[in-house]
Amino acid sequence: MLVARYGRTLAAGVALAFVTGLPAAAQDSSTAEQTIDVMNTLFGKHPGKRANHAKGVVTQGSFTPSADAAKISKASLFAGPAVPVTIRFSDATGVPTIADGAANANPHGMSLKFRLSDGSDMDVVVNALAYFPVATGEEFRDLLKAVSESGPDAKKPTALERFVATHPAAATAGATAKTPSSLARQTYNGVNAFVFVDKDGKRQPFRFRFVPVQGEEILPADEASKRDPNYLMDEIGPRVAKEPATFRVLAQLAEAGDPTNDATKPWPDSRTTVDLGTLTVTKAVPDSAEAEKALLFMPNALTDGIEVSDDPLIDARVQAYAVSFGRRSQ
Repeated sequence: MLVARYGRTLAAGVALAFVTGLPAAAQDSSTAEQTIDVMNTLFGKHPGKRANHAKGVVTQGSFTPSADAAKISKASLFAGPAVPVTIRFSDATGVPTIADGAANANPHGMSLKFRLSDGSDMDVVVNALAYFPVATGEEFRDLLKAVSESGPDAKKPTALERFVATHPAAATAGATAKTPSSLARQTYNGVNAFVFVDKDGKRQPFRFRFVPVQGEEILPADEASKRDPNYLMDEIGPRVAKEPATFRVLAQLAEAGDPTNDATKPWPDSRTTVDLGTLTVTKAVPDSAEAEKALLFMPNALTDGIEVSDDPLIDARVQAYAVSFGRRSQ
């Protein structure tokens, strides 16, 4: 999602519109509606497109659980054979024509819809950030608003500079996501905490992590900027048609004292990780632009054995995604 770096780019003169505040009518709207309003102002309104992560490609594959996964969660996802998965990879921002190698296309995202054996779905939404720039939906709205008010002619210190002064993660989170050589060669992190529940009722907070089996491959910024504008979206289909792309699906387990309600605070790398299984991406759908119209990925669309934590960003994302989906479906 949008990070503070985008604000600095705006201030340097990127030709995107900005405003001096929320429209008066928006003051009475919900936080989610205000968030989408500011995104639409920053990135423009693009009928039928998402307010953020507008540019993407839809693929299909499967998830095969590990033997260890069923020990930590009673979820049916981990109890049986492989299940089908729909995966949408995406660039950041609400600009559907953004160049894949542009700095502002980071963080790249991965949204997954697992088709469970009982006919229901389970969604997971992750991106390349190691942690999130803010901790709540209100703060994210305020970050976007600060970006929108910090154009090249804004009075110093700008609204964005004032915001970053009191929200340090907003200045650093963006640097944790860089441009890959392929969407199949990037690590995608779950910045929000969720909770496993096992067959005995034991609860274990965790965060998802999707790690490419081939290894992560990051491009230098100058090389990424020279690539074809659609190199990531165009490359993934032929790649997986030749050989499936695989990811290790991991769960980083929280220990006592690790915050589960603050996505700006990553847990130490020393925390235990459990191998949940393997995600295999096998093909791009024939008409991605049409397929993605009906897709809505909701972070709280879970299954018995996996629950939301006390992280307020989960509900904030659900509400904002619902507003965005409603608008692009009109």
